[in-house]
Amino acid sequence: MTPAPRRAAPPIQRVALSLPTRPAGNGLAAWPGRVAEIEYQWLREHRRDRPLVVFLHEGLGSITMWRGFPAALCEAADIRGLVYSRPGYGGSTGRTATEGLPLDYLDREADIVLPGLLQALGVTERPWLLGHSDGGSIALIRAAHAPEQVAGIIVMAPHLMVEPCGTDSIRAIRRNWDADGTLRSRLARYHTDPDAAFLGWNDIWLSDAFRTWSIEDEIAAIRCPVLAIQGENDEYGTLVHVTGIADRVPGTELLVLKDCGHIPYREHPETVTRAIIEFMRTALT
Repeated sequence: MTPAPRRAAPPIQRVALSLPTRPAGNGLAAWPGRVAEIEYQWLREHRRDRPLVVFLHEGLGSITMWRGFPAALCEAADIRGLVYSRPGYGGSTGRTATEGLPLDYLDREADIVLPGLLQALGVTERPWLLGHSDGGSIALIRAAHAPEQVAGIIVMAPHLMVEPCGTDSIRAIRRNWDADGTLRSRLARYHTDPDAAFLGWNDIWLSDAFRTWSIEDEIAAIRCPVLAIQGENDEYGTLVHVTGIADRVPGTELLVLKDCGHIPYREHPETVTRAIIEFMRTALT
C-alpha cells in the first residue's frame, strides 16, 4: 500500500506591528518605540467554523520550538490554530539583547503585542489562549485584563509569582550559558538572535527588581473557563501556581501530572491532548 503523502506544513508568515514608546518611570525601564516584524503561522486556517486557539510560547520558545504539538492538537481537537513568536524570539524582530526586558514585559505582551497581532491579522472573534510557562502567565493576564475578549484559556506550567526554586533553576541555566557556548548554539537553531531570546528572559528573572512580581491578585478578574496543567516535578515552580489559580478563579479545572517536569505537552502529549479536547468540548456545550 502506498503511504499517504505527508501534508506540507503551513507557511510561516510575517506581519508588521507598531510597538509604542514607553517612557521610564515608576521603577520601570524605558521601552523604545519601533516597528516589529512578527512571525506567525496559521493551522487549519480554512476551518473558519471551528474555535481559534492562539498558542503562547515559553520564555525561551518560538514557533519552531513548539515542534509538532500545535498542529497535532488542532487536528485531534478539530480546531484552528495561530502560533507566533514574540518580539526577539524565533524570527521575530523588535527587541535586541542589549535592551533587555522591562519589569512589566508580560503585561506588555498581553496588553499590546497579542491584541495588536490579532487586529493586524483581522481576528474579530474571541479566541482561546493556550500558553506554556511565560506564555501561560500572558494568557492569564490577558484573560484578567480583557475578560470579554477571551473565550477560554489553557495554561501549562504558568507563573503566578517568583519562586526561589524557579530562580535557582534559571540561575543554573545561566551557568550553562556562560560555560562553553553549547546552549547558545542549541538556541540558535530556533532563534535568529539567541542572545536576545536568552539574556532578556534570564536577566529579568534573576534581577532583584523582579523578585516581587506577582499576578496573584489580578487573576481574580478572570471569567472564562480555565484549564491549568502542571507536572509534579516541574523544576521551575511548585504546584502553588496552579492551585493558586484554582483558589482565585472558580471553576478552574486542574490536571497535575506525575513523572512530569516543566513541559507537559512534550512529556505526556496524549494525556494533555485528551484533557484539552474534553475541556474545550465541555466548555463549548
